Amino acid sequence: MPTAIITGANRGLGHALAEAFVGAGWRVHACARHPERCDRLKSMGVDMHRLDVTDALQVASLSRSLAGEPVDLLLNNAGTGQPWTGLEDEALDDWQKVFAVNVVAPLRLARQFVGHLERSERKLVVNISSRMGSIAGTSGGGYLYRASKAALNMVSRTLAEDLKPSGITVVAVHPGWVKTEIGGPDAPTAPAEAAGHLLSLIQRLNRDQNGRFLNYDGQEIPW
Repeated sequence: MPTAIITGANRGLGHALAEAFVGAGWRVHACARHPERCDRLKSMGVDMHRLDVTDALQVASLSRSLAGEPVDLLLNNAGTGQPWTGLEDEALDDWQKVFAVNVVAPLRLARQFVGHLERSERKLVVNISSRMGSIAGTSGGGYLYRASKAALNMVSRTLAEDLKPSGITVVAVHPGWVKTEIGGPDAPTAPAEAAGHLLSLIQRLNRDQNGRFLNYDGQEIPW
């Protein structure tokens, strides 16, 4: 049975991803700041862990608690930020907070779980990015959210090179426009549908896609 760690699982896409993976026969370690709100996941057999991804001590503690356990997939889903802001209403004071969640946390988790990934069969790191992080495809606005996802893409690309000798595949993935707290109520895709697409993509990832920026259907997105 393959094993996945999924962050940001208390609601939205992360919650749907945990449901999808456990339903597909994976062992799932789902991480959330408020695991007490995840009774449905617990009832499905998901292992819940209290985790603030910006807390280095909590991340290290989680790694120690799973010492010796192979991890086939580290799925960095936790994210924050407001995509739909213009130049005048950007909250410039929020940059440190958003980068801590969207950029630093995925790198911290990857560093802590390299050994677990090396011991597994699939050896996958998937970072949930966004098409809004594409510099080539930007259309303006959303400065902070775009910048954080562009930075996450660089982290993903660099990790792909550094972890290549260990056989670990690292990709950044756009999940589509999903009806979540970040995506907003006008998004056309329900979390469960998006999770199904991502599950299908992740299960067919291979070493040839290491270091790529992919749409949920597997098509490459320009950096």
